[in-house]
Amino acid sequence: MTHRNLIAILRGITPPDAAAAAVALVSAGISRIEVPLNSPDPFASIAAMVAALPSDVEIGAGTVLTVDQVANVRAAGGTLVVSPNCDPEVIAATRAAGMASWPGVMTPTECFAAIKAGATGLKLFPGNLLGPDGLKAIRAVLPKDLAVYAVGGAGPSNFAEWAKAGANGFGIGTAVYIPGLTTAEIHSRAVQIVAAYDAVFP
Repeated sequence: MTHRNLIAILRGITPPDAAAAAVALVSAGISRIEVPLNSPDPFASIAAMVAALPSDVEIGAGTVLTVDQVANVRAAGGTLVVSPNCDPEVIAATRAAGMASWPGVMTPTECFAAIKAGATGLKLFPGNLLGPDGLKAIRAVLPKDLAVYAVGGAGPSNFAEWAKAGANGFGIGTAVYIPGLTTAEIHSRAVQIVAAYDAVFP
């Protein structure tokens, strides 16, 4: 499977819809999926997705704020932990559990604290606050091989601009999923996002 640097954010997904939505995303070419923990019964949704998909698909949680939540993601079969903030304890616990850690960062101080704690990559959030120019400035001091995903304010219309500034990938929320969409609609949105991504990262 081709792993694109895209994370689909399924805020508000419910367990009955979770597996079908995830299959629709994967069939369109998105193989990383997060269920924000402020969604209804998120761990059940994660477990349903894990059961429905091949093991090389990364399924996990977003809005992960505590070490206990990290343990719950792991217990549900998740392999991905995304946070809106930089909490060294959460990062360390995630890595110790063998999962990928994507903490939210905004400043150079947060970036280097996340790196020191063992983050897999960085989630620039909310991206629209700093914009591509802000990322470009921070990117100049970060390790070249460190992945940075723009989340919030990044979408198909500006993937190229973000990539030029140093973004390696993106977290995509409402552009790919809002509650109430059919699986066909989710698939169609994902296909468009993948096409835009592939045009920038051939």
